[in-house]
Amino acid sequence: MYLRIKQTVFSVIQPAEKGNVASKIFDVFIMGLIFVSIASVFIMTFDISRETTGFLNGLERASIIVFTAEYLLRIWTANLLYPELSPVRARLKYVTSGMAVIDLVAILPFYLPMFLPIDLVGLRAIRLVRLLRVFKLNRYSEALVSIGEVFKKKYREILVSVFFVLILLVIASLLIYYAEHDAQPDKFPNAFSGLWWAVATLTTVGYGDIYPITAIGRLLGAVIAIMGIGMVAVPTSILSSGFMELLEKKTAAPGNDGDKEKPTYCPHCGKKL
Repeated sequence: MYLRIKQTVFSVIQPAEKGNVASKIFDVFIMGLIFVSIASVFIMTFDISRETTGFLNGLERASIIVFTAEYLLRIWTANLLYPELSPVRARLKYVTSGMAVIDLVAILPFYLPMFLPIDLVGLRAIRLVRLLRVFKLNRYSEALVSIGEVFKKKYREILVSVFFVLILLVIASLLIYYAEHDAQPDKFPNAFSGLWWAVATLTTVGYGDIYPITAIGRLLGAVIAIMGIGMVAVPTSILSSGFMELLEKKTAAPGNDGDKEKPTYCPHCGKKL
């Protein structure tokens, strides 16, 4: 009886499989609760009435209870997720996994004031961690799971491209500082102001709050802007190719007929099937 209940709970809280209505309902419920919880964080920044504030606080307490219960149930059923491990090792492996850490950090801000002396400002800052609940959606959405798979598969290429962009940003910020500091000491007082200019230029945003006025600075700005068109697009192209590979892999999976239309007539005798 105990094992049957545990297996039932496990099948419900895991990502929904085809035909598992209870698991699908659970996923939709948790996703809705996450969206409502995140929306309350934004609503609390407005000048709202005490009644609305009390309602949102009650909603937050209810969501915390649900998220805490979900977290504990996942720990309880971790040995079914990792059947090759002992119950203790399975639970340790789960609580140290990425999604479990996100689950824990997302509920901690509610419990910390009960045990730690935190002032009002610190409490507000810590509660912003609730926004991490948006990452919990990765567990309940097939599309977000696909995004996670692509990032996991292409993370080396993405890291390399991001590393080169960071190097270019540092070099550009130093060069523009030396090119413009004497002409605009108020606009480029140090390399960090140059870093802000480099980010705006390399991403081709161009806010226009600071810009070069010397010939060398303008030449450098033109070069950085042109390089930015290609360099910033590299991570995007890597992710795009990753999604295409994943889509082709899923389409070619056994049992997946894709969008091919089934023949309605026999190719041999011509009779309607």
